[in-house]
Amino acid sequence: MTDMGSQGISPPARLSIVVPSFNEASNIPLLYAALDRTLRDVAWEMIYVDDNSPDGTADRVRELANQDARVRVVHRFGRRGLSSACVEGILASAAPFVVVMDADLQHDEKIIPGMLKALENGRGELVAASRYVDGGGVGDWSKERAWASRFATSIAKWLTGTELSDPMSGFFAIERAAFMRSLPHLSSIGFKILLDIAASAPKPLRVVELPYEFRNRQHGESKLDSLVLWEYFQLLLDKLVGKYIPVRFITFGMVGGLGVIVHFSILTALFKGLGTTFAIAQGVATFVAITSNFYLNNLLTYRDRRLHGWGLVRGWVTFNLICATGAAANVGVADWLFERPTSWVWSALAGIGVSVVWNYAVSGVVTWRKRS
Repeated sequence: MTDMGSQGISPPARLSIVVPSFNEASNIPLLYAALDRTLRDVAWEMIYVDDNSPDGTADRVRELANQDARVRVVHRFGRRGLSSACVEGILASAAPFVVVMDADLQHDEKIIPGMLKALENGRGELVAASRYVDGGGVGDWSKERAWASRFATSIAKWLTGTELSDPMSGFFAIERAAFMRSLPHLSSIGFKILLDIAASAPKPLRVVELPYEFRNRQHGESKLDSLVLWEYFQLLLDKLVGKYIPVRFITFGMVGGLGVIVHFSILTALFKGLGTTFAIAQGVATFVAITSNFYLNNLLTYRDRRLHGWGLVRGWVTFNLICATGAAANVGVADWLFERPTSWVWSALAGIGVSVVWNYAVSGVVTWRKRS
């Protein structure tokens, strides 16, 4: 057998540190330096998973990788999402233990040796850094943000049965074997991968929690926008009913329900309020409802495949064509059932059902198709 050490080949990494990133170029050398200081006695590697950051984050990581072979980057194009980035980063590694942490320096790297030790000595399969155990803290968060975090944590524990004090944390370590058991059941929705892993495990994971103080961001801007709570809601919904009904379909249906309200509001305002002809009122109401459905689906249902620029225009055109075909199918099926005879109510509902399924299935393939 060849002696790999005698040829100057570095020993395999025992710990992979997966760092999802977007517009974090300024933090790349800072996080690397902090980890290098902290993990001097550990065979480690660092895997950035970058969603094609416009600030050149991936290029900064490549520059660093040319100086240190322990650093590499998974550069994603046409895909977005923190949870899915974490999953791809873990799958791109081979180490028996993995740490997931943010690129923004808000996670305290000094507790990583303790996290690794807890995994190596068998105390736990999952070690979560918690802001809500003795010794932890949320820094200078406002009262409103702290309350919202604790409320979301309570809901997560109630709905998923996880014993984590801080399931919203994005800082944790896990045995590869434990992650692989959860992998087939992951939702990979939104940004709370820790909660997803814990709730997806076939049997409860042995969990250890270590305290840490959440630090303030030094460079760049927060990636958490006003829709993270929506993604969080989708993740919880997927854990509850996702095995029976796709969460994306539920969201599509909810948007469609709002579209019905918009349609009848416009129709009533124009036909009854302004006295326009029914045909004109119906046409305007249909146009506004379909357009509002398109933009809401782009924002919510297909948030991970959002269209921009000319893609948004193209998407709106294809969505209108798909909905027009769905409307024709709606009328055709409803009329066919009504002639059988079937109750007009059931006929109408069947027609609506056919059009909703058609619109959802085809728009997902055509309007919001996945880009390779």
